[in-house]
Amino acid sequence: MSELPAEPLSRRDRARADTVSEIKRTARKVLVERGVDGLALRAVAREMGMTAPGLYRYFDSREDLVEHVVADLYDELSDVLEAVRDAAEPATPGVQLMTVARAFRQWATTHHPEFGLLFGSAAEGIIPAEDLHGPGEHLPQVASRRFGGVFAELVARIYLEQGFPVPDEDELEPALRTQLTEWCAKLPVALPLGVMHVFLSCWIRLYGLVCMEVFGHLRFALDDAGPMFEAELRALGALLGVAGEYRPPAA
Repeated sequence: MSELPAEPLSRRDRARADTVSEIKRTARKVLVERGVDGLALRAVAREMGMTAPGLYRYFDSREDLVEHVVADLYDELSDVLEAVRDAAEPATPGVQLMTVARAFRQWATTHHPEFGLLFGSAAEGIIPAEDLHGPGEHLPQVASRRFGGVFAELVARIYLEQGFPVPDEDELEPALRTQLTEWCAKLPVALPLGVMHVFLSCWIRLYGLVCMEVFGHLRFALDDAGPMFEAELRALGALLGVAGEYRPPAA
């Protein structure tokens, strides 16, 4: 039996949805111009020609608005990564992973305020940490899992299709083994702890380098972190057994 078509939105519902979208766009504009400390409901309302109490008809609090902005940013970033992944040629997981990694760095280095809200400590001053990074179903948590899944799926495909060296479980420190076990229990696909150890190690190197570049922590040594990023990509390719799939970035 085919599903019935969704009921069309009423004019009132369409107007409300349009206003919600405008509020979130305006909040992002305020974030970019004034930073997270300036992202107040009053500032957003002023930009829109509304009153701050008027915004409460659409968002319960500043925290509620920021959660929606964070979720939208994660979805935007995930859209970018999934698009370049699907356009990569050849469509092997190794080539796709390196293409996605470059796209992540490109987005991060051209969206400093947004990156800071997603990956810095700023959002944790507004949204409880468990609502950002915990296992629940808050909007930011769901959206961030989609983002993380782009990288995790590609590493899992490399392992399942061709394999790469991983440590035995008994080689891992007991405290680390316990934490990895708890993390793996939350994942939709069961993989050996050694695989997840390698994935986490790769992610720390990739994400850590991008964070250091965005937040200016590499300026003591590097004016241009691009070559260092490419060197890390080659090293990660070797670690995952796909070094032969490394291609220099397009000019």
